[in-house]
Formats: sequence, C-alpha cells, structure tokens
Amino acid sequence: MGLDHYRYKRDKVASGDDRIGTMKDAGLRDLEAVLAIARRGTFRAAAIELGMSTTALSHAIARLEAGLGVRLFNRTTRSVSLSDAGRQFVASVSPALAEIRGAMDSVRAQGQTPSGMLRINASAVAGREIISPLVLDFLRRHPRMQVDLVTEERLVDIVAEGFDLGIRTGDLVPRDMIALPLGKPQRYAVVATPAWLADRPLPLVPADLLAHDCIRVRLPNRELFRWYFERQGEVVQIDVRGRLILDEAAIARAAVLEGAGIGFFIKQNVAEDIAAGRLIRLLEDWTPPRPGFCLYYPGRRNPSAGLTAFLAMAREMAAQRN
Repeated sequence: MGLDHYRYKRDKVASGDDRIGTMKDAGLRDLEAVLAIARRGTFRAAAIELGMSTTALSHAIARLEAGLGVRLFNRTTRSVSLSDAGRQFVASVSPALAEIRGAMDSVRAQGQTPSGMLRINASAVAGREIISPLVLDFLRRHPRMQVDLVTEERLVDIVAEGFDLGIRTGDLVPRDMIALPLGKPQRYAVVATPAWLADRPLPLVPADLLAHDCIRVRLPNRELFRWYFERQGEVVQIDVRGRLILDEAAIARAAVLEGAGIGFFIKQNVAEDIAAGRLIRLLEDWTPPRPGFCLYYPGRRNPSAGLTAFLAMAREMAAQRN
C-alpha cells in the first residue's frame, strides 16, 4: 500500500494535479500577504500589517509558491525582493484584488445604508394600493434605492424568480413566508350594468345568481373561483354559471361593463363604476370582507439596509391604517 501511495503522489505531481489542488486552497488572505510583503519590503512588517505571526506568513507564502511551482520572492537573512515571476504576479493580482475589495465594500455598504435594487412582485390591485403611500415615499426617503415593481396575477415563487418581496391578499401568502399585514380587510362587490338588470330578475340571495350568466374567474392555481357569501353566520359558496371564463380582473370588469353578465370583484376595483352609476351593486349584505393585502418575504439573516428600511416603512403604513 505504501508503494501504491507513492506512485499515486508521483503521478499527481507529474500531471500537475497536486499543484492544482494546492492552488484551490489559495485564498484572498494569501494573495493579500504577497501584496503586503511587496509593499512593506519585509516579512516582519507585512506580518504586523496583516495581524499575523512572521512564521505563519512565511508558511503561507511557501504554500502559495509550492502551488504555483515558482518562487515569488528572493530572500536572504537580510533582505526580501520580488522575483521576475513575483513582479508579474503582483502586477496582475493587484488590480483584481482592488476590484474584489470594491465589490465587498459595495455589498457591505448595502447592509449599512439603503442602496441598490429592491424587487417586488404584486398583483395589479396590490401594486396600485402601495405605489403612492409606500413605494414612492420610500424612494423619496432613500435616494440611493431603486424599486422594480412587477405586477401580475399569477402566483410566483418570489425566491426562485429573484424577488425580495411579494404582495398578495393574506389568503394567498405561502405558508413558509413571513407575512406583514398592510392594512384593513378588503370587501367584495357583486355588480352588473343597469341594462343587464333591466329585463332580468334582481338577485336577492346568492342562489338567485344561478339564473344569471356570470363572469367566471380562473385562479392562479388553475381552479375556478367559487363566489363566497356570508350573512349573520350563514356561509354560502356558489359555483356560478357562465359562458365566459377569464383570469384577469381588469378584463372581467370590461366584460361586465359591456353587458356580458354579472361580475364578482374586490370593491375598490369597481368603486368608481358604482359611484358613477355604470354598475349596480348586488347582494351587498351578503358580501363579507376578505383578508387584506400582506407584504411577504422569506426569513433571512443579514437583510440589506434597503429591505430593512422598506419593511419599517410598511409597518408604519399598516399602523396608520389600523
């Protein structure tokens, strides 16, 4: 076994594998050591600058030189100088390390002063809800921050798709996320145009909807939404009938306004239409509140200063609304 081990080591050295393995162990500390010696002119002065012993520094350089297969320093008992290979090495490594230091300082600064990009995924309604009171105010307070707000109705994995935060109604927040309620519950509204109701019976209870053509909605999980009603403790869910199935609230609203049937919306989506008389609200005493919007994010250590500041402002806004 001893002979086999010797042959194995011999073959690795001959092929350069041993040298490559040693180089994988060379870290920033070793490279900084080379630059410190070149800058200070002695191992002792460089060791003091780096906060390590002269012996440890000497071993680190010897290990690096063995991995490179070339001597970086010419040294005697009285002096140290760079070899030709050492001068080339320092000339190449110096700017690369400067870039690495700059990158590390930049990232470190994001943990201290809000700066950089914050990516948020939200439904269209949630985006409208928070853009003025939260996002725009956040940008005014923190001029070094940027916000990329993406609105879509499909539910996305915010971690897998590179988002820092998501905003959805509380019932749609994934269970493995930390949720921060942003305000009061929303309300539903069942609506139709005056023309639609002119020659049809007015729905007085949820079951009456089965006699009407309703705009059906497909949820992000591909299931059809069942209209939910509640009054004085009585809960009713209706799988309404209708020839049109949609997956976007704005398109559904347009269809209802065109007289395609009865629709079921978050009240704020159709509040202006109701106020203007374009739509009539139905079954108002049967339409309960639904969970309000929540800002959610994965639990993480060492959040950036930007994320921390945004969460603090979200808590302020929620406290003011409640």
